[in-house]
Amino acid sequence: MKNKLYELYGLLLSHFGPQHWWPGETPFEIMVGAVLTQNTNWSNVSRAIEGLKKEKLLSFAALEAMPHPELASRIQASGYFNLKAIRLKNLLSAICRDYEGDLDRLFDEETGRLRRWLLTVKGIGPETADSITLYAAGKPSFVVDAYTHRILSRHGLVPEEATYQEMQELFHDSLPPDVYIFNEYHALLVALGKHFCKKKAPLCPGCPAKQWTGFLIQ
Repeated sequence: MKNKLYELYGLLLSHFGPQHWWPGETPFEIMVGAVLTQNTNWSNVSRAIEGLKKEKLLSFAALEAMPHPELASRIQASGYFNLKAIRLKNLLSAICRDYEGDLDRLFDEETGRLRRWLLTVKGIGPETADSITLYAAGKPSFVVDAYTHRILSRHGLVPEEATYQEMQELFHDSLPPDVYIFNEYHALLVALGKHFCKKKAPLCPGCPAKQWTGFLIQ
């Protein structure tokens, strides 16, 4: 299993090169982006974040104090803005309650403890929690998304019904707990999914993973 995952990593890195993901100037910006990117594409999230930056509102204090209707209006470009405003406010309120609004204290937590805490916040699921843990806190927690599932199942590495936890465990059990590798690998899988392994009409002939195959979980 380890060799199969390293093989795919090498193929993708050779084809796409380093991705330098996640785009964001600060851990707080990355955290906000992780919430806003739920069920939408990054270009929409980027527009919402740039709007907050332009008005000098992309700070913990400003967003935590902002009334829900105003926050929803300001992140409208990200889609599902009312729901995302609630989820973002839930997260900020929880950080105020448990960490006195100190993001450094939160991100200083041990990886597993940080992830478990994030999952207690209403509206923060595994993918968002892992995105915050890996990209904002800089801790090794592999992010699994729809691209990961599509690629691994199509190539026979996991069954169609594989769970988030099962797929994450594949990476955690096969790769060293290295933030850089986890970061690049996830971003490379996203690139493969976007450019070749599309949901409909995948572009298999030119795919860098065309010859790569895995095997099903028993």
